[in-house]
Amino acid sequence: MTERYDCHYCKESLFGKKYVLREENPYCVKCYESLYSNTCEECKKPIGCNSRDLSYKDRHWHEDCFHCFQCKRSLVDKPFSTKDEQLLCTECYSNEYSSKCHECKKTIMPGSRKMEHKGNSWHETCFTCQRCQQPIGTKSFIPKDNHNYCVPCYEKQFAMQCVHCKKPITTGGVTYHDQPWHKDCFLCTGCKQQLSGQRFTSRDDFAYCLNCFCNLYAKKCASCTTPISGLGGSKYISFEERQWHNDCFNCKKCSVSLVGRGFLTERDDILCPECGKDI
Repeated sequence: MTERYDCHYCKESLFGKKYVLREENPYCVKCYESLYSNTCEECKKPIGCNSRDLSYKDRHWHEDCFHCFQCKRSLVDKPFSTKDEQLLCTECYSNEYSSKCHECKKTIMPGSRKMEHKGNSWHETCFTCQRCQQPIGTKSFIPKDNHNYCVPCYEKQFAMQCVHCKKPITTGGVTYHDQPWHKDCFLCTGCKQQLSGQRFTSRDDFAYCLNCFCNLYAKKCASCTTPISGLGGSKYISFEERQWHNDCFNCKKCSVSLVGRGFLTERDDILCPECGKDI
C-alpha cells in the first residue's frame, strides 16, 4: 500500500500536484501562499510561488512592481536609491535631490567626487582657479569676489609685496609710511628685533625700537646720565643746554625736587634757594 503524501496544513493529498517544502514539511501551493507569502509593497497583493520575490530592508515586491517611483522604469538588477521609502532610479534621484554644480549648474551624480565650500558644491573638474583655470582639487585656495584662486595666482594678482623682501604678503603684515611690510621684515634698524606689536619711533625714515632710539639719539640726563626719551608724554627739564628727568631735577645737597621752583647753580650742580644762599 502506497503511503499518503498530504499537505501539512490542509491535509489534502499532494499526489500529482505542485507543492512547496518548508522546514521539511510539504504544503500545497494555496496553503503555502496563504501562510507564508510576502505582500508586495506596490500592489499590496501576495507574492506567489511562481513570482520572483525582490526584497530590500524587509520590504518585498513582485518583479514587475519593482520600479522607479518617478519614471516607472524597472529597477531589477539596477542601482537605485530611496527617499521617504520610495524607490528611485539613480537618474531620478540625482535630478531631484543631488547637489547642482555651482559652475556648470548640472547635477553632481552620486558616487562622483564633489568639492564643497561655503554651502556651494562643484564637480571636481569645475572647481578651478579663476586665473589659471586649473582644477584646485585638495590644494589651498583663497576666495575673492565670489571667485576662487589657487595661492600662486592670488599672490600674483592681488597680494601686496613687502617693501623689504619684495615677496607677497598673504596674511597679516604691517603698514609703515603707507608701505606694506611682512611682520618678520619690519625690524629695528639698530638691534634687528621685530617691531610689530611694540612701540617704536623713526629717524631719517629708519624705524627704531625705543631702546635703540634712546641710546643713539636721545639726550642724556645731567644727573643720572641715562637717555631722556621724551616719548609717550614723559616730561623733562631743560636749562642751558642741559636736560634732566623730572625725577632727577633735585637739589644736589638736600635732594628736594626743584620742578616748578626757583633754583641756583653752582658749576654743574643745581641747588634750592635754601642750600644756595651761602654761595
